Amino acid sequence: MATAPSSRSDRTTPVAELTVRGILLGGLITLLFTAANVYLGLKVGLTFATSIPAAVISMAILRYLPGATILENNIVQTVASAAGTLAAIIFVLPGLVMIGWWQGFPYLLTAGITMTGGILGVMFSVPLRRALVVDTDLPYPEGRAAAEVLMVGAGSRAGEAESGKGLKLIVVNAIASAGFALLTQTKLVVAEAAQFFRVGGGATAISGGLSFALIGAGHLVGLSVGLAMFAGVVIGWWVALPILTGLSPAAAGVGLEAWVGGVFRTDVRFLGAGVIGVAAIWTLLKIIGPVIAGIRSSIAASAAKRSGATLALGERDLPIGIVALVSLATLVPIAGLLWSVIARGPLAGSAVVLIAGALVFVLVLGLVIAAVCGYMAGLIGASNSPVSGIGILSVLAASLMLVGLFGRGAGADTTQALVAYALIVTGIVFGVATISNDNLQDLKTGQLVGATPWKQQVALIFGVIFGSLVVPPVLELLATTLGFQGAPGAGPNALAAPQAALISALAKGVLGGNLNWVMIGYGALIGVGVIALDETLGRTGKLRLPPLGVGLGVYLPMAVTLPVVLGAVIGALYDRWADRTPDVEFAKRMGVLTATGMIVGESLWGVAFAVIVYVTGSDAPLAIAPAGFDTIALVGGTIAFLALVAGLYRLTRRSVTQP
Repeated sequence: MATAPSSRSDRTTPVAELTVRGILLGGLITLLFTAANVYLGLKVGLTFATSIPAAVISMAILRYLPGATILENNIVQTVASAAGTLAAIIFVLPGLVMIGWWQGFPYLLTAGITMTGGILGVMFSVPLRRALVVDTDLPYPEGRAAAEVLMVGAGSRAGEAESGKGLKLIVVNAIASAGFALLTQTKLVVAEAAQFFRVGGGATAISGGLSFALIGAGHLVGLSVGLAMFAGVVIGWWVALPILTGLSPAAAGVGLEAWVGGVFRTDVRFLGAGVIGVAAIWTLLKIIGPVIAGIRSSIAASAAKRSGATLALGERDLPIGIVALVSLATLVPIAGLLWSVIARGPLAGSAVVLIAGALVFVLVLGLVIAAVCGYMAGLIGASNSPVSGIGILSVLAASLMLVGLFGRGAGADTTQALVAYALIVTGIVFGVATISNDNLQDLKTGQLVGATPWKQQVALIFGVIFGSLVVPPVLELLATTLGFQGAPGAGPNALAAPQAALISALAKGVLGGNLNWVMIGYGALIGVGVIALDETLGRTGKLRLPPLGVGLGVYLPMAVTLPVVLGAVIGALYDRWADRTPDVEFAKRMGVLTATGMIVGESLWGVAFAVIVYVTGSDAPLAIAPAGFDTIALVGGTIAFLALVAGLYRLTRRSVTQP
C-alpha cells in the first residue's frame, strides 16, 4: 500500500523516496517506453509523454511491496519519463544517416550526444524550478495529471471516499480511451477524420484526430491556450494554406491530399516556425526576470543551508554550486565528442575554433532553450510542446554560426562535414530542450505530492543515463532493418523520420545558401502581430491568446490541434457547470481526473501497440476491416467518438452529484 506524506512542501521529516528499487523499476519501464517512442517518432513524427503511464505501472507494482510511498512512485515516473522523453533525439540524429555521414548509429557517439545534452538539460532546469514551477501560475497539465494519478492511487488505498470516486473515473476513462484507440487500429473506425477541398485556385482541409488523449490535454490546458491554438489553425490552414497552394499548383497526377500536405510541410510549417521563434524570444524576455530571481533564490537557499538553516524538504534543490560544476564538467566530454567528429576530416584544421564556438553555443543557447521549453511545457504540456520547432531554430542558429565562420560555397566534402557538425551540435542542444521540456513537468508533479526536489533531480539524471543507453541500439536496429526514407539503402518499409528529414534539409539549405527565408520571415511578422494583440487583450482584461499557443496552431498538423481545441472548450463548459455545484473544487478535480484517465488509457495503449508493431513487423497488425469500409469507418467512428466523449463527461457529472 502506497501512502501519502503527512504534508507537502513544508515537510521536514524524510520518508522513503529515492530508493534503489524505485530507480531500477524506473529503468525497466524505460526500456519499454524508450523503444516505443523511438519507433513511433520515426514512423509518424510524434512521441508521447511517459510520466502518466509510468506512474500507473509503478503504482500497480509497488503497491505489493512493503513500505512503498507516493514519493517512491513519483521517483519511478520521474526516471521513466525522463528516459522516454529523451527518445525525441530521433528528431535530429537520423539526419546524419540521411545525408550519408553515418552508415549506422555508432553506440558510444550516439549515447554520448544523448547523455551529455540530457544532463545539461537537468542542470539547467534546476534554477528554473523556482521561477517556472514555484513562483508561477502555469497550468502544467501533464504534471498536474500525474500528481492526480499518484494522489488518487495512494488515497484510494487508504479508503478515502473521494479518492475512490476519482480512481474509478480514471480507470473508466482509461479503459474507454484505450478501447477506442484499439478500435482505430482494427480500421473499423478511423483514427482521423479529414476532408480536403478546393478554395478558389488553392486548397485546404478540415482534419481532426479521434484521440481521447488530445481531448484530455485540451481540458487541462484551458480555454485561453485552446483558443490561441485555434487562431493558429485559422492563420495556417484557412488563410495561408489556400494562398500558398494557389501560388503552387499541384503537379500532374498529384492528389488533393498530397498537394495540401506537401505545401503544409514545405511552407506553412516554416511559417509556424517563424511565429514560434518570435514568440519564444518574447517569452524569454518576459520570464528573464523570474528566471534570474529563481537563480538568486537558489543561491540564497544554498547559502542558508551552509549557515545552518533548516529548509523544508520541498524547497531543497541541488546546490547551485554543484549545478555549475556539473554543467562545466559536462563540456569536457562534449568537446571530446566534437573532436571525434571532425578529426581527420576536412574541418580538422579549424578544430579549436569550431569546438570553442560550439561549447559557447551549447551553454548559451542551451540555457535559453531550457527556459523557453520549460515555459512551453508549463503552458500546454510536454506532449504538445513544439520541441521539434525549437530544433528547427537550433539548427538554423548552428548553421548560421558555421556560415559566419566558413562562409558558403565550400567543396562538397566540406559542406557535408559542416552539415553533419551542425546536426551533432543541434543534437546536444536538442537533448537540453527535450529534458528541460519534461523535467519541469515532473518537478511540478513533485511539488504537488510533496517530493524533495534534489532527489527528483538526481532521479532525472538516472533517467537520462538509462535512456541514453537504450536509444542507440534501437536506432541501429531500425536503421539496418527498415531504413529511413531518402537515405541510402532504404527499403520499401522505410521510416519517414519527418523531423529529422526537415532539420537536415534546413542545415543543408543554410550552408548551401538555398533556404527559403521568406516563410520564416512572414511567420516572424505574424508573431509580432500576435504578441501585440495578446498584450492589448491583457491590458483590457480580456481572455488572453498566448503567442506560443498561436504558433503551435500554425506549426502542428490540424489533426493534432483541433482535438485539443475541442477539449479546451469541453473543459471550459464542464468548469462552468462545476461553478454551480455545492463543492466547486471537488467537481473541478473530478473533471481533471476524467481528462487524466483519457490521457492514461491512450498512452498505455500506445506503448502496447508499439510493441505489437515492432514484434509483427506490420504497419497494421490488427486491421480487420473489409475493403470498401472507409466511409462507414469515418462516419460511424466520428459519431461513436463524440458520443463516447459526451457519455464520459455525463458519467463524471453523475459521480459529482451522487453521494
